Amino acid sequence: MRGTVDGFHYGLITPIAAYLMACLGAALGLRCTTRSLRAEHSWKAGWLALGAGAIGSGIWTMHFIAMIGFNVEETPISYDGTLTLLSLFVAIVMVGIGVFVVGYRGASRWTLTLAGTVTGLGVAAMHYTGTAGIRLAGHLEYAAPTVAASIVVAVVAATAALWAAVSIHGFFASLGASVVMGIAVTGMHYIGMAAVTVHVQSAANSSGSDFPASFILPMLLGPVVFLLLAAVIVMFDPLLVLGDQWDRPAAPRRTHRNA
Repeated sequence: MRGTVDGFHYGLITPIAAYLMACLGAALGLRCTTRSLRAEHSWKAGWLALGAGAIGSGIWTMHFIAMIGFNVEETPISYDGTLTLLSLFVAIVMVGIGVFVVGYRGASRWTLTLAGTVTGLGVAAMHYTGTAGIRLAGHLEYAAPTVAASIVVAVVAATAALWAAVSIHGFFASLGASVVMGIAVTGMHYIGMAAVTVHVQSAANSSGSDFPASFILPMLLGPVVFLLLAAVIVMFDPLLVLGDQWDRPAAPRRTHRNA
């Protein structure tokens, strides 16, 4: 029997909250990656790692906040804990690869293509690893064309974000880029979920690592705390707050001649 799927069980609350978390992670990640361009060599990797963690955590948090609104009328939903945590690891590592590539090799066409493709495929892998962890009385099927569309959106969004990270230095410009990236990443999630069809059966396949959907919220606490700590670091770094002044030439000193 085909299940009745509702991706907006709580109305607009979950998509709006998911979008805001995606924007927060993108904004922090972009600013940290930009900061790495001005950091001493010994600090460069630290800023890039912080940026990758922020973007990856933001994307993962967006995904599972959106999944809180995912409901199948005919069956309760639970999640495999191992796959859920694995999806977070995939997000941070794959984003990290892209961020480190452009951080050290710049934003040439081939570098961006490689880094954006790897990162985009990683974002898609995070999404489908997370959905693979869904446990219910039935199974999921995916429409291949819609899945392909979601992967294309992920790659394009990742490439644009990496370009923005190393090319846009101004605070408000980075903020605008994070808003666009939030739309793209959240859109990728809902395009991916539009590919899902649920076929309900009489019994669910469960394991000892499964936990109810209500436990997603406590699991989000760790990534959210990390994003808040990253935000504090960004707020107290003057070069990040005043990033739009980096490329302005210093005002020449005036010399006064004695009459």
